Amino acid sequence: MNNIHNTPSVSADSLADAPWRTSTRSQTSNCVEVAPLGTGPSAVALRDSKDRGGPVLLFNRAGWLGFIAGTKTGQFDLN
Repeated sequence: MNNIHNTPSVSADSLADAPWRTSTRSQTSNCVEVAPLGTGPSAVALRDSKDRGGPVLLFNRAGWLGFIAGTKTGQFDLN
């Protein structure tokens, strides 16, 4: 199943100063950026590097670990 439940999103403007980083394994046109947020209910922010002004997904620690685990097992693959 390709759903991420209860994942809030915010505008990119509210996280403009976040320490965004792109994986060194990312391809030229197929990248996401991650920013650790440190404090508060959201621990990690995720956005599309091609649309930096677009929506940002926020994850708490457990949600982020679940997202990473699902990504590694192919849970979100479109094929």
